[in-house]
Amino acid sequence: MDGLKRQAAARALDEVRDGMKLGLGTGSTAKHFVDLLGEKVRGGLKVVGVPTSEATRAQAQACGIALTTLDEIDHLDLTVDGADEVDAALNLIKGGGGALLREKIVAAASDRMIVIADDSKWVDALGRFPLPIEVIPFGLAATRAAIAKAFAEAGVAGQLVLRTAKDGHVFVTDGGHWIVDAHLGRIEDAPRLAGLLSVIPGVVEHGLFIGLAGTVVLAAAQGIRVVERR
Repeated sequence: MDGLKRQAAARALDEVRDGMKLGLGTGSTAKHFVDLLGEKVRGGLKVVGVPTSEATRAQAQACGIALTTLDEIDHLDLTVDGADEVDAALNLIKGGGGALLREKIVAAASDRMIVIADDSKWVDALGRFPLPIEVIPFGLAATRAAIAKAFAEAGVAGQLVLRTAKDGHVFVTDGGHWIVDAHLGRIEDAPRLAGLLSVIPGVVEHGLFIGLAGTVVLAAAQGIRVVERR
C-alpha cells in the first residue's frame, strides 16, 4: 500500500513547474509527495510551499523546501494532498490526521487541487470513513446537539465520538480545537450535510471537501488512474 501511495505522489509531481507556489498536504500519502518534492528541490527546482500542518512544516523544512504563509501570498498555484475517501463527484472526506481546517484553507486558496490516494479510498458514497468535525471545546454539548439536528435534516444518523490522542487525552488540533468523529456509514447528499454543518456556531470546520478537488490520482496494483472533475 505504501508503494501505491508513492506512485500516486510521483504522478502528481509531474504537474509541478518551476516557480510554483504549492500547498503541501498532510498525511501518509502527502508525506511521500513532500519527500519526492524535496528531491526535486535539491536537484534545482525552485518552488515555495505552504504546509497544512506543523508536521508537514517540519518535514518540508527538513527536505529543504522553501516555505511561506498565506499571510505573505494571497493564492497558490496548486495544492497536492491526500484524502480519506473520494466519490465520483470528487467530493472528499478529509481530516483523519486532524489537519482538516488548515487543509481546507489552503485548498480553497489554490487555483487547483490534486488529490493523491491509493484506490481503496475510492467509494460510491462518502461516509464509511468517520467524518471529522472540528469543534470549539466551549459549549460542546450544545454543539453536539446542533450537529445531531443537522444529521437528522440531512437524513443521516450515527455515533459522535470525541477523538482522543495516543496518550488517552483529548486530541487537540494545531489550531487548539477538538475533533468529534461522526460514524455515519453512508452520506447520500454530502453537499447538503456540508452546508448544514457549516452554519453551526461551535463547528470550526468539517471534513467534507465539496467542489475543491479538480483531479484525483488513484494508484492501484494495475496502474495509475487519473480522474478529472466534470
